[in-house]
Amino acid sequence: MKLEKAILAVITTDRSRISGGAPIFICDNNNELEKLAANLEAITDGIAHALSDEVFIIVKH
Repeated sequence: MKLEKAILAVITTDRSRISGGAPIFICDNNNELEKLAANLEAITDGIAHALSDEVFIIVKH
């Protein structure tokens, strides 16, 4: 099975802005947020997109 066009993860520093069915990762600060987004991007072979200063998503195109 090949996964295409999906949100693989959500990463945030603001828990109150997030809900949904994708895996959610909560970070303590922006430095941790950016490192985790970069690592998940590499691990999942996805692309990290910053939706705001507090929210990144990892997507598979």
